[in-house]
Amino acid sequence: MAKDRKIRYYRWRGINPTGKRISGVMLGFQEQEIRAKLSEQQIIVKKIKRHQPSTLSRRRNQLKATDITAITRQLATMVNSGVPVVQALKLISTSHHKAEGRATLAMITTQVEAGSTLSRAMHTSSPLFDDFYCDLVATGEQTGHLAEAFNRLATYREKSEAMRKKVVKAMIYPTMVTLTAIIVTVMMLIFVIPQFANIFKSFGADLPWFTQRIIDTSNLMISHGPYLALGLLLAIIFAITAYRKSDKHKLRVHRFLLVIPIMGPILRKAAIARFARTLATTFSSGIPLLSGLEAAGRTAGNRFIEQAIQGAHGNTAAGMPLNLALRHSEVFPELMLQMVMIGEESGSIDDMLNKVAINYEDDVDNTVDNLGKIIEPLIILFLGGLIGGLLIAMYMPVFKLMSVVG
Repeated sequence: MAKDRKIRYYRWRGINPTGKRISGVMLGFQEQEIRAKLSEQQIIVKKIKRHQPSTLSRRRNQLKATDITAITRQLATMVNSGVPVVQALKLISTSHHKAEGRATLAMITTQVEAGSTLSRAMHTSSPLFDDFYCDLVATGEQTGHLAEAFNRLATYREKSEAMRKKVVKAMIYPTMVTLTAIIVTVMMLIFVIPQFANIFKSFGADLPWFTQRIIDTSNLMISHGPYLALGLLLAIIFAITAYRKSDKHKLRVHRFLLVIPIMGPILRKAAIARFARTLATTFSSGIPLLSGLEAAGRTAGNRFIEQAIQGAHGNTAAGMPLNLALRHSEVFPELMLQMVMIGEESGSIDDMLNKVAINYEDDVDNTVDNLGKIIEPLIILFLGGLIGGLLIAMYMPVFKLMSVVG
């Protein structure tokens, strides 16, 4: 399987056709591949050894999902222009800016030249070519419309990546504000509040209840701060581990994310848009509806919605119309259900799903663009209540003293 294959770095020394001693580093799955590549360049290999690259070099040469999207768009353009697949792979491989990209594409080319199907070669060369990707390529190979399959894949991936960036953009602003507020509050409790506490201690009078609670919290932070920080760190590590290993915990988290004010609707609309676009892409590519539902469920990006899609898949397999199966899941909005029903009745379900995806993508786009205006009043209230509350607590004894003196 692709996930078991690992790109490795090899440092080599050899002699070029002019007799000059040269050396370098190449990436490949096996040492034989490196020797074959050097042999093609008429280099006599003297020594070759596995090499452990730096973390920076590894990250710089690591193939990512965005690179696969760019490769897909290049393949779509070349194949549509009449360039044979093998030649297109070689052209992209030689010009790719990442070493892992060159090695992966070279592996795919070698397997295709040896008689393997393109979809199979991609599936065994990198986990980034997932089941959904390879299924669409296989369908394109079988129907003779490979260029169209690559074009659909490129468009789908570009839209999905744009949606992912919008969701990340939506989460950055409130996250940074919240972190800043927490840091400022902790700094005040550790460094500012103790100064006021020393002044109030010299008064020798009872402090207001609110002020005393703030000072107690400050003393707790100072005396037990390292233990509290360690406990918080362990709690975060435990939560992350449980999220990664427990499907039940992940389901609860994903369900909670969908009901968070402001952010929840954005995440729900983004997940529905991904589901609709994936299902439309598979359906228009000729992949059976049930297989398309499985693929669309995996790409929704939310475990709770994915589980609902799995339930809809079971109902659809039992003979229920898709719009009713989705309605029974109680997850999808009425607009989408109506569009799916119209698509089933008119035989244009892929067009309807694409319109649903566009509609919700536009909604997410508009909401993200206006997010600052939406949450700015809430942020002002949050920061004002947090920081202002601390300041009021510190000045309450001063006001009380002034009233007594007056």
